[in-house]
Amino acid sequence: MVELLERELKMPTSIPDGVSVERFLSREILGVVESAAIEAARFMGVGDRHAVDNAATEAMRDQLNKIPMNGTIVIGEGERDEAPMLYIGEKVGHGSPGLPEMDIAVDPVEGTNLVANGLPNSIATLAISSKGGLFHAPDTYMRKLIVGPSSKGKVDINAPVKYNLSVIAMSLERNIEDIIVVILDRPRHEDLIQEVRDCGARIKLITDGDVMPAITSALRGSGIHAVMGIGGAPEGVLAAAAVKCLGGEIQAQMRWRNEDDRKRGESMGIDPSEEKVYLTDDLVPGDEIVFAATGITSGDTLTGVRYFGAGHRTHSIVMTYHSGMVRFVDTIHMTGGRRGPVKFH
Repeated sequence: MVELLERELKMPTSIPDGVSVERFLSREILGVVESAAIEAARFMGVGDRHAVDNAATEAMRDQLNKIPMNGTIVIGEGERDEAPMLYIGEKVGHGSPGLPEMDIAVDPVEGTNLVANGLPNSIATLAISSKGGLFHAPDTYMRKLIVGPSSKGKVDINAPVKYNLSVIAMSLERNIEDIIVVILDRPRHEDLIQEVRDCGARIKLITDGDVMPAITSALRGSGIHAVMGIGGAPEGVLAAAAVKCLGGEIQAQMRWRNEDDRKRGESMGIDPSEEKVYLTDDLVPGDEIVFAATGITSGDTLTGVRYFGAGHRTHSIVMTYHSGMVRFVDTIHMTGGRRGPVKFH
């Protein structure tokens, strides 16, 4: 699907009659992640991860403030003193009485190092739900097991690795040797990696960013069948939003980095125990959910931003839960100058 869009389209000031909040916001947040990706991609390969993040964050914030809603950032760039833009608790949207109250989880650049170093699989991503619809995850670690729809309700994060791989393989009517598991390449995963290999399954190690692998694990035919290991808790909520829309499953447990993290989580009303298992509906309890991501650098599922003489081109995925929409969007953004045939090389 290719859409020719003007960058300076007039933003709506209210939700049109007869249009659901979920459907309306799916279009609006697509523009948010597209803008963040376009600005971040300009710093691809320059080696400055802070410039990458700042550009994407500013673009994302600017676009969010044009949407008719009363939005609150519940997962953002950090606390207010640490993050001048898109901090946790920041109000966004040109809200007014009567407009919907929404909770928002953002990651303007998942994989800042990937962009800075010109590596694949970085994205700009965002999830939005009705108030109370997203788990307020602190900035700490989370142990995750993510699978697609065929394995939903059958795996157990506390079961042995071999059990879960066997369940995934049987659900897909394959051998364990055909299963591919994504794991972050970290020293903490040495034992997990060896267990998976001992079972005969294959592994795709990644250096950063486990939200996109979560999406691909829930997409049939993607070649990725599970995500295992410990990653960021905020990213776990973003992944849960996408996986819920796709009919997959995430199971998670908190992994506190230190005692301060544990106490902060407890002050937020989170069970401090690392034994508690959070299921998909615990992380994303809302019934109205919209998730969107745009590729910054090209990866397994999304193509990165491409620039040409008259503009640029983006590739995104946007999905909703209640209305059951999953859409890949290939957008051409015309930025000005003489209009003529668009050519790609």
